[in-house]
Amino acid sequence: MSEKIFVAGAAGAVGSALVPLLVDAGYAVYGSTRRAERAHVLEARGAVPVVVDVFDAQALRAALMRIAPAIVIHQLTDLPPDLDPKLMADAAHRNARVRTEGTCNLVAAALAAGSRRLVAQSIAWAYAPGATPHAEEDPLDLAAEGTRGVSVGGVVALERSVLGAADLMGTVLRYGQFYGPGTSNAEPRGACPVHVEAAAWAAVLALRHAQGGVFNIAEDNPEVSSEKAKRELGWHASLRLRQGVAS
Repeated sequence: MSEKIFVAGAAGAVGSALVPLLVDAGYAVYGSTRRAERAHVLEARGAVPVVVDVFDAQALRAALMRIAPAIVIHQLTDLPPDLDPKLMADAAHRNARVRTEGTCNLVAAALAAGSRRLVAQSIAWAYAPGATPHAEEDPLDLAAEGTRGVSVGGVVALERSVLGAADLMGTVLRYGQFYGPGTSNAEPRGACPVHVEAAAWAAVLALRHAQGGVFNIAEDNPEVSSEKAKRELGWHASLRLRQGVAS
C-alpha cells in the first residue's frame, strides 16, 4: 500500500506544484482545501480532496484520524491576490493566525492520527539584521515592529510548533519570495526569490533526505544562503516539475 500524505493547502501555489510530484513519487496524496469548489482541481491532479478548515480543530482532527497519514505537509497561507499592498496589513494578521492557531491545530491532528513526519512552509526573510548571507542558525527578527513584527511572530510560532512536537520529525522550509505559475510574480522579485516549482521540489527532497531541522530554500543571493539545502537535500534552484533528481 502506498504511503499516505496529507497536504494542507494543496490548492495553493506550492501545493498545486507539489501534489503532482508526490503522486508521481508513488504516494497516496490527500489534499486539503477549505473551498469545496476546488475539490475537482485536486482530483484532476491526482489527490483525494479533503474539504476542511484548519481553524476547525475538531473537523481537522477527525479528517486526519480517518486518513491516518504517515506524513503531513503544511503549505497553508492566507494572502491577497497579487499581494495587493492595500490589503497586506490585514493579510499579515490573517496569515499569522494560520501560522499560529492553524499550525497548532495541524500538529495536534497529526499527532492524534499517528503521523511520523511534518514538513512546513516558513519564510526566508524573517532574519534579524546582521551579517549576510543568513544561514539557518541566525536569529530571527524578534524585535520587529508593525506588520513585520506580526509576520515574524507568526513564523516563530509555526517553527516552534513544528520543531517542538516530541513525536514528529519536523522539517521547516524557509522559502524565498515565490515566482512562477500560480504566484503573484512571473519573474524573480524580492531579495531572495525562488521559483514555486523548485520550492515544491524542496518538500519532496525533505521527505527523502531530511532528518528534521530548518532549511533556507532560495536562489543564490546576497541575503540568505541555501547551501545547507544543496548539501543535505540535494536541492537546487533550477528544479522544475518535469525534472527529476537522484534519490
